[in-house]
Amino acid sequence: MGRRAIIFHGTGAQPGWIWYPWLADRLRTRGYDVETPHHPGTNVEPVAELLPKVLAAHTFTEDTVLVGHSGGAALLLALLEHLEVTVAQAVLVAGYSTPPNDQPEPVLQGAYDWEAIRSHARELVFLNSVTDEFGCDADQGRALFDRLGGTLVVRDDGHFTSDTLELVDRLIP
Repeated sequence: MGRRAIIFHGTGAQPGWIWYPWLADRLRTRGYDVETPHHPGTNVEPVAELLPKVLAAHTFTEDTVLVGHSGGAALLLALLEHLEVTVAQAVLVAGYSTPPNDQPEPVLQGAYDWEAIRSHARELVFLNSVTDEFGCDADQGRALFDRLGGTLVVRDDGHFTSDTLELVDRLIP
């Protein structure tokens, strides 16, 4: 089994939206086997109910790269905490670990085992924006970086909803 990537969409989104298909195509041309699953329960169902379904739906190996956007990035925190393998890389775009606004956030756990999360990804990358209209901003990225280490990239790109996201493509080896 070779290099794999799984791209998790955000809250209320689907795999064909914004930069998800563009990144999937870019990674495929570089030899990745790419999954862009649709998990409509993301940030709708409590994470304790959603997580077992996500874990069962995918195969995770040491050659897997995980990319999550917004609610999908928050889902990656729970996923990484509960994996039984250390993946190659996790890229959290507009990620957060505490409620970013006044909307319900069932994708968030009440608490996290930060050491377990850190131990299940060889490389962690956080991409956040100072102008995120949903509150998944640079402060949220800094909080993740402070707990997990890795690399924090701060931009001025809103909620990262363009059709392409060159930086993420460049960040994945």
